[in-house]
Amino acid sequence: MAGHIQDRWFKTETDANGKTTRVKTDRHGSGMRYRARYIGPDGTEKNKSFPDRQKRLAEKWLTNIEADMSRGTYIDPAAGRTTFQQYGEKWLTGQTTDMTTRTTVEVQLRRHAFPYIGSRPLDSFKPEHIREWLGTLETVLPMSSYRRVIFNTVSAVLTAAVEDGRLLKNPCRATSVRAPLAGIPRVRPWAAERVFAVRAALPERFRAMADAGGGCGLRQGEIFGLTVDAVNHETGWLHVACQVKVVNGHLVFSPPKRGKERDVPLPDHVAHVLKLHSEKFAPVDVSLPWLRPDGPAVTKRLFFSLAGGGAVRRTDFNTRVWKPALVEAGVIAEPKPGERHEAAREHGMHALRHFYASVLLDAGENIKALSTYLGHGDPGFTLRTYTHLMPSSEGRTRKAVDGMYEATGSAPDGPQTAQGE
Repeated sequence: MAGHIQDRWFKTETDANGKTTRVKTDRHGSGMRYRARYIGPDGTEKNKSFPDRQKRLAEKWLTNIEADMSRGTYIDPAAGRTTFQQYGEKWLTGQTTDMTTRTTVEVQLRRHAFPYIGSRPLDSFKPEHIREWLGTLETVLPMSSYRRVIFNTVSAVLTAAVEDGRLLKNPCRATSVRAPLAGIPRVRPWAAERVFAVRAALPERFRAMADAGGGCGLRQGEIFGLTVDAVNHETGWLHVACQVKVVNGHLVFSPPKRGKERDVPLPDHVAHVLKLHSEKFAPVDVSLPWLRPDGPAVTKRLFFSLAGGGAVRRTDFNTRVWKPALVEAGVIAEPKPGERHEAAREHGMHALRHFYASVLLDAGENIKALSTYLGHGDPGFTLRTYTHLMPSSEGRTRKAVDGMYEATGSAPDGPQTAQGE
């Protein structure tokens, strides 16, 4: 047996003749009687106390500890008593992702995990606790795709706890636990008429943003961070290397999503629009910290800025500029006096990227090229998102055959009428 059992109600004393006797201690009859003690793999003593009449339970506990050590499944009891919230907060500080992603993950845990399972010790987790939490979460968050994101975050924390020796198994991976469905929404791109209606409804200072999004596929933050030196009129390319984003309430410059810089074809019409825009609204130098609020200051000459010269903030732009334009274009209803605009996630500025993708696919562009232009990390993601927009095989077949007939000037009833019948 690993370690030994200490009876704290009795002690052994030796008299002058060398005879040992068992006598009561000062704590006899009060508190936990037995203390199971052993030396852990890290060389420190571990222990657990048991009440009177439970010596066999203490011995069984030590036997299980010894078996876990031999099997390599030992978990330090003290480490296992750490709560999910305590460990989750420590896990957050060790994340090396960009600050925006880290902030998003922190919000997920603090709002939707810590209030429900945060006080539970790690070593007490069972699949049933995850199933109960998911059931509660479903009543709070109807969107399955967002619940799945939160579930994956919690699972990542518990996986780290397993790897750190604080938990034996990740309960999120149990066969009885079903992760929420991904629920990827089917993209419905805007028609060209809607794009140009919203564009016309934007204030003139921001109108060219619609061309950068719908004509080059830029994300909102990349449009806000579009620099003069990124646009090359001679080569016909636009280099996407910067975006303006919000980190902990502060505007910062940062690389594009996942740090993926890219080059995008610059259509002549978009180049002309940007040229006219810069003539009417001269680009301005804007200084912001790089990557994080306490990062080094960086100055960039931006195409789009506020009337006062500062960088555009996403939340302010969406509320005061974008949604009023959606109302004027008839995309969403005008809010009642004193009320906010309706939620319109599918009609956010990201709709311009979907429009861009639909135009390229309709023109026959391949998925790999489109994925590169959009800055996706995986062409498979692009395919899954936009596959329903691609011309169908039967459509391509009809178009190919009809094209052959048109090219030869043949009659619709056949290439030629058979002769010698």
